[in-house]
Amino acid sequence: MSLDEPHIDSYARGKALSETVNPGMEDALRARYDALVPGLAETVVDVAYGKFYARGTVDEKTRLLATIAALAALGGQTRPQLKVNVASARAVGASRQEIAEIIFQMTLYGGFPAMINALNAAMEVFEEEDKREANNG
Repeated sequence: MSLDEPHIDSYARGKALSETVNPGMEDALRARYDALVPGLAETVVDVAYGKFYARGTVDEKTRLLATIAALAALGGQTRPQLKVNVASARAVGASRQEIAEIIFQMTLYGGFPAMINALNAAMEVFEEEDKREANNG
């Protein structure tokens, strides 16, 4: 999916990508926020996923690792978004070690507390994966 497909609008590109990396996200956002901010869910899909994540040039895994780096460096207030993006990165093939290494690198930019908080958030995602696998296996 990329901007090289001009016949597909940004919402459609965003919807396809968001359902690949984070199935049900739009519905969850709509259920949580629509009463206060109508259209927020569609805006996230259209703008964040359709206009940014689906741009092409950089593959989805690289883009999600960059997002994880930024969220890790920003610190603990990004924990919910970090967990979503760690899960999304795993969905497109990022290994646990790659994610951990990217988070560790952010020690230089966000400090040790931000790195530890981000690593703990990632580990929670990994633990949830392990539980799902154990239940399905």
